Amino acid sequence: MSERQVYISGNMVPESEARISIFDSAVMLGDTATESTRTFGHRPFKLKEHIDRLYKSLKVMRIDPGMDSGQMLGITQNVLEANLPNYAADQDCWIVHNISRGLSIAGSDPTVTGSGPTIMIFTQPMDLRSWAKFYDEGCHAVTAMSRSVPSQSLDARIKNRSRLAYTLAESEVKLVDSLAQGVILDIHGNVSENKGGNIFAVTGGELRTPTTANCLAGMSRETVLNLAKQLGIRSVETVMQPYDLATADEVFFTSTPYCIMPATRFNGMGIGDGKVGPITRKLLAAWSDLVGIDIVKQARDQL
Repeated sequence: MSERQVYISGNMVPESEARISIFDSAVMLGDTATESTRTFGHRPFKLKEHIDRLYKSLKVMRIDPGMDSGQMLGITQNVLEANLPNYAADQDCWIVHNISRGLSIAGSDPTVTGSGPTIMIFTQPMDLRSWAKFYDEGCHAVTAMSRSVPSQSLDARIKNRSRLAYTLAESEVKLVDSLAQGVILDIHGNVSENKGGNIFAVTGGELRTPTTANCLAGMSRETVLNLAKQLGIRSVETVMQPYDLATADEVFFTSTPYCIMPATRFNGMGIGDGKVGPITRKLLAAWSDLVGIDIVKQARDQL
């Protein structure tokens, strides 16, 4: 097995030789657009859609990557192909994009750079062990003390690499339960998102999730909404508050690595009957059928 390859601004280099400057805006300012895609059976899932969203983030951030989305897609596929020999047949991987503005120049204007953008594309093993048991037991969803960054300051639809707000929120919920999964509220007390995903509730057979006014327009979120439509499950995007999670029949999170993570407790209270609900299981099964991989089994097999 050879060393994984990393693409950096026009060059494919071994992972151990991958370097960026300490003066890059990614380091100096956290000024980086990002995307994280995953494979199923070594096939990338919604890669084009992820790259399209990346380009929307880049447009709003006013970063010109120096190539169009089609070229970015081609390079990304080459990176994946170069690295697939490093992954076993039953092992999947992340495909990560980080694109910064370039070398930062200290001064009055943070948008001025001493280079073109820094483009970083790499793969990493898809490690599902920390989530695996939640498919059967459900996780404990806990509200953080910190609030999400208001969309008036930074629109949540801009997927950026700064994770400080999310990390602080997650450190707070871990004070309650070391295995807790965070529910972040906005400044109005409405349910926003998780540190790396979206939040859904099922009440009276209806699937509910916050609008994208205060959370990322997640690819996994979109997948669940599409699957629900195919299964005849009524869904609605709406304003949600902690009350709606506490009184729901089912709650789950969605994100690229685990797809759907059931929650069976919220702030110490049981959700529904305290078990993973039937609609959550139905959506998980439909997603497994969609990608040709038993999502739950793949995670369990890593334990």
